[in-house]
Amino acid sequence: MTQYSKDPDAISRLSPEEFRVTQQNGTERPGTGQLLNNKDPGIYVDIVSGEPLFASADKYDSGCGWPSFTKPIEPAHVAELEDRSLGMIRTEVRSTHGDSHLGHVFPDGPRDRGGLRYCINSASLRFVHRDDMEAEGYGEYLNQVEDVA
Repeated sequence: MTQYSKDPDAISRLSPEEFRVTQQNGTERPGTGQLLNNKDPGIYVDIVSGEPLFASADKYDSGCGWPSFTKPIEPAHVAELEDRSLGMIRTEVRSTHGDSHLGHVFPDGPRDRGGLRYCINSASLRFVHRDDMEAEGYGEYLNQVEDVA
């Protein structure tokens, strides 16, 4: 089984925006994320640790301005923490091993798919296309990816 961890080399290669989001709990401006409109089949992994987080089959257009998913591809890789910043109570989503800030989860997702909306910053993710998953060591998740294009 692959071991994932917070990789100092990966952190040193982050863009200023990726660093601000993942390491300083930032949020990218709505509608600006590189992966917002991505409809290719594959998985989304933590940009710092590489741990698999979400599958394209679980991505949907919520209209919120950030990539949205109904569930994690591997629940053990997503930690949910209480966030009391900004004068409200929300549930922050972080990668378990990379400890990257990913975004937040809300209970207003599609009811027929579990009712959750994982609202995730593109800057915290790296997309791995289905055609590259095996070569990059994510072959075990191919059964969770469908062609959504």
